[in-house]
Amino acid sequence: MKTMRLMAATLSLLLCFGVLGVVSDVSNHRYKPNDEVPLYANKVGPFHNPSETYRYFDLPYCSPAPVKDKSEALGEILNGDRLVDAPYKLEFCVDHDSKSACKKKLTKEEVVKFRNAIYQDYYFQMYYDDLPVWGFIGKIDKEGKTDPSEYRYFLYNHILFEILHNNDHVIEISVHTDTNLMVDITEDKDIEVEFMYSVKWKETEIPFEKRMEKYSARHLETHWFSIINSCATVLLLTGFLATILMRVLKNDFVKYAHNEETGDDQEETGWKYVHGDVFRFPKNKSLLAASLGSGTQLFALAIFVFVLALVGVFYPYNRGALFTALVVIYALTSGIAGYTATSFYWQLEGTNWIRNLLLTGFLFCGPLFLTFCFLNTVAIAYNATAALPFGTIVVIALIWALITSPLLVLGGIAGKNGKAEFQAPCRTTKYPREIPPLPWYRRTIPQMAMAGFLPFSAIYIELYYILASMWGHRIYTIYSILFVVFIILLIVTAFISVAMTYFQLAAEDHEWWWRAFLCGGSTGFFIYAYCFCYYHTRLNMSGFMQISFFFGYMACICYGFFLMLGTVGFCASLLFVRHIYRSIKCE
Repeated sequence: MKTMRLMAATLSLLLCFGVLGVVSDVSNHRYKPNDEVPLYANKVGPFHNPSETYRYFDLPYCSPAPVKDKSEALGEILNGDRLVDAPYKLEFCVDHDSKSACKKKLTKEEVVKFRNAIYQDYYFQMYYDDLPVWGFIGKIDKEGKTDPSEYRYFLYNHILFEILHNNDHVIEISVHTDTNLMVDITEDKDIEVEFMYSVKWKETEIPFEKRMEKYSARHLETHWFSIINSCATVLLLTGFLATILMRVLKNDFVKYAHNEETGDDQEETGWKYVHGDVFRFPKNKSLLAASLGSGTQLFALAIFVFVLALVGVFYPYNRGALFTALVVIYALTSGIAGYTATSFYWQLEGTNWIRNLLLTGFLFCGPLFLTFCFLNTVAIAYNATAALPFGTIVVIALIWALITSPLLVLGGIAGKNGKAEFQAPCRTTKYPREIPPLPWYRRTIPQMAMAGFLPFSAIYIELYYILASMWGHRIYTIYSILFVVFIILLIVTAFISVAMTYFQLAAEDHEWWWRAFLCGGSTGFFIYAYCFCYYHTRLNMSGFMQISFFFGYMACICYGFFLMLGTVGFCASLLFVRHIYRSIKCE
């Protein structure tokens, strides 16, 4: 009871401070002429390195005194957003023509800083009435020059804002740069720069409810066609294999039933031959139970996130909503992991359930924490916005200590007290049978390769769009297609795991437990291998920070897929094994 009160108090505290992203600025987005509409400068960074972003005023722009940071929710901070008041004032329906924002004398060091940023193709991002806007900070003149030392560097010092409005709502904003008003910063010398801006308002008939549609994915018909084509191919292959498997099983049932009716004393062969060993508990059963618990939690996390996505919570540029949902839902579903792991561990006649519970809690969080520590240290060294402030780290630690851990323990206690028994239709013999020598293609690694390829082929097209959204500047919004692909992934993973389990038992190899989990989760290795291919063919990233972020966090994501799909494959195989041995007389 004391733990429950402590959890409730923590949730209330987090909600009061807006940490969970529930509390935000109350605004109906309606303005009158001359009203000041909030404009926030967010971040700057190399265009080809989306994770390497810095605070807007890390570049020597004119900054207000003092710089006012906007209060942000947990998800926004995790997303690397660091909003501050911009140096431009854009009143509602008020045009400006070459208005001065400020004048600043740039030192040689500041000129070099701007020039290096232009060389790396830096862009800036701002938010105007929660609408994102981007622009480049300068350009390089390479025309007619082959020697890089002859390039000319120009800083844009005049920005043109074009804003569309519908009555009292801001609908759209775009940024243009005046190429006739630039400052040459090629030479290392002090220079005085006047930063100016112009504002032009126009009327539009686009309703306020549809102002985010411009950021949604385009070419939807082509997207659907590609997905349907891929899924149709996979389903045809799956149906073909399913037909063969069902016919083979039917023949097995008929043969075994005939032998029982005729009293044939010939030696049993095939999967029935190992009926006395097929339900023998596996080695490292605590690790298997912990893997199933973590995989079940990640599966529940995916389902809840899909529900929120399908009801429209993650609309384009709802800053930090996805990260907030991932943190909160993962914390609240930890009880599922504790219950599943401990319950299954007790069914396997395990005794040290506390150690099993600790293993469950750290199986996914442990590698994720170590990866985060390394990458956050890299971000701190780069002084990038991806580096989490100390206060945010404390909040995440409190969520883990006061919500995740207690729920994990409560789920473990519930699983222990459930006292469920393992349902085995066949009795296990005292001594295990010797497994006959198997050809190389029936061993674990080749089986994992065969089992992972088919599910991966069902998602690789959609995976391209997801990676383009995660590590590029595209916005993913077609969650309905993604959900369909996810369901097909689960179905194909379950089926291929069942097929591999049958072939293993037919070869009289009764150690199927871990093989079923590994075959189901092997798709995660294919996804990570695809990340290498995507990096070398589709991305122009550079620098240690961006590369370490890409491969570090993708490794964690693929590891999560391994646990989740491994759980799906194992559960499907367990149901299948129970079904076929329940259908024949084994004693």
